[in-house]
Amino acid sequence: MLKKIRETSTFIQQKIGLKAEVGVVLGTGLGGLVNDIEILHTLTYSEIPNFPLSTVEGHQGKLIFGILGGKNIIAMQGRFHFYEGYTLEELSFPVRVMNDLGIKILLVSNASGGLNPDFKVGDLMIITDHINMFGGNPLIGPNTEELGPRFPDMSQAYNLKLCNLARTIAEQNDIVLKEGVYIGVAGPTFETQAEYKMFRILGGDAIGMSTVPEVIVARHMGMDVFGISIITDSGVPGEIVEISHQEVQAVAMKAEPQLSFIFKQLISRL
Repeated sequence: MLKKIRETSTFIQQKIGLKAEVGVVLGTGLGGLVNDIEILHTLTYSEIPNFPLSTVEGHQGKLIFGILGGKNIIAMQGRFHFYEGYTLEELSFPVRVMNDLGIKILLVSNASGGLNPDFKVGDLMIITDHINMFGGNPLIGPNTEELGPRFPDMSQAYNLKLCNLARTIAEQNDIVLKEGVYIGVAGPTFETQAEYKMFRILGGDAIGMSTVPEVIVARHMGMDVFGISIITDSGVPGEIVEISHQEVQAVAMKAEPQLSFIFKQLISRL
């Protein structure tokens, strides 16, 4: 693992020649943030050693290097998922590489189904905590102490200061931000009505097929994490309708400008 991380980060550093401060992971339909980035370099995933390849519609498969909010950033335009056949370790590998490149702050985004009856489609939700329902953990196996401890603490998976700063930004700009617990599941099926009900009982406010493995790995390495979900469909009884991936993308793209604004403002105030 460590050898692969160093091989990949060395390749990237030689290509881009800059030190980034913030990493950003863009979820389904949320690639529009790159339009606000002063792009200095772009690498496709296929040319990066040891990188997985994104196979999902709405995920471009590019690593963007540039300036946003006055800071050097690395943005993943497209992520990897368990349902694509990757292991949890493989799909979170890019976060390992970001850390090796010196990034200590990670911003993550995703499209998710709403479980909280107070949410509506198109809402933005600050992720305050998560529940791992993937049936596994990216840290299973031998632990490399150089990367992080054998038993990392996850009691504050999402950084409180970053959450508070995002709330302030939203209030100052009349943006409505919900907040709650994100449940990560394997997918690729959308949930049954009984599953939506169960996950709400478990304490979930939103549910999706990503983010949790990446956050676990980031916290293992001591990175500070901030996350936002866009509620793209409803899992609330009485509001559940048949949904497609294309419809999820469409809702995410419509709500994306506000998410991009919050990310940009957040980065500029770090």
